[in-house]
Amino acid sequence: MHKEDKYECLLKERYQSLCSYAAPSERLLRDTIQKARRLEQKHPGRKSGRAVYKGAIVLASACICLYAAMPVLAASSDSMYRLMYHVSPQAAQYFMPVELSDTTNGIQMEVVSASVRGNTAQAYVTMQDLEGDRIDRTIDLYDSYSINRPFDSSCHCELVGYEESTKTATFLITIEQFGNQKIGGDKITFTVGTFLSGKKTYQDLLVPLELSHITDAASVQEVEVQGLGVSDEKWMDALWKNSQKYLTALVPAAPMPQFSVDGIDLTGIGYVDGMLHIQTAVPDPLESDNHGEFYLKNDAGKTVNSAYSFSYSEETQQGKRVDYHNEVFEIGKDELAGYRLYGDFVISGKKTDGKWRVTFPLEEEK
Repeated sequence: MHKEDKYECLLKERYQSLCSYAAPSERLLRDTIQKARRLEQKHPGRKSGRAVYKGAIVLASACICLYAAMPVLAASSDSMYRLMYHVSPQAAQYFMPVELSDTTNGIQMEVVSASVRGNTAQAYVTMQDLEGDRIDRTIDLYDSYSINRPFDSSCHCELVGYEESTKTATFLITIEQFGNQKIGGDKITFTVGTFLSGKKTYQDLLVPLELSHITDAASVQEVEVQGLGVSDEKWMDALWKNSQKYLTALVPAAPMPQFSVDGIDLTGIGYVDGMLHIQTAVPDPLESDNHGEFYLKNDAGKTVNSAYSFSYSEETQQGKRVDYHNEVFEIGKDELAGYRLYGDFVISGKKTDGKWRVTFPLEEEK
């Protein structure tokens, strides 16, 4: 090794060693921000509380910027990057290195193009399975993606294509900055943590139940509502606007064999206070995106949709979660006899976890 090269290596090692001591620990930064938040929550109306909170944030930001400027970028640590982005998206994205491709679990995510026109940026990102058949035309990012940018904007991601021969799905990311301002020169980080594939769709599925035999529910229970949807305006005031926290639901029974959709169980049907309740269950809901809805249809083609629906969760004795979805119809027993039960459902077959992240610059089109 030449004397100059040896001297340069020694300087590099010494510099990196000094940087490692200058870097604040992730725990220190996290604790600082948490303590500042607690103080602000404890004294929300006091100027001193806000001042301390703001001062702590400034201090944490300064520490983060110092560490981000080091040769070993903070972006290499997921937890540090998240903290940087929370405190200062501009600083986090500025120091984030450009990486147009990332491969995890044999699946490659790659940025193929990105451009800016005025206040709108668009990028095409592909995901390709290099080892198996986990990606198909039904791929769904399962709300696991994030689009990190250093400015206020609206954004979304949509599937726009699939190539069967290469098992490659193409997504289009669209970002629109508020205020009609130009956004050229910035960097965007796109991450994906989970995707679903192998989806199966059931449309206009007939459920062979004899509705004329439906009676009052044998047993009901009060449940804490976790999700509520109202489709009939007459129920809006009674349910949605009054924020009903507890509602009456059927007590789940054994799955009915007449309903043949794998991944969703029909666990009850009956009348409660003059309203027809239909209940389904989805075991292990975090492992799928199984969902659907029922409707009634007679021979004349008249369709009756649910007036409202609600959902709640329970835990089995084995410690597994089950989500229950309850649809409520406003139809009398005598009228029900002239209808049949139908439904539309979507079942996801495969869930693939990973950690894919790409960062790309935005350049204005000339």
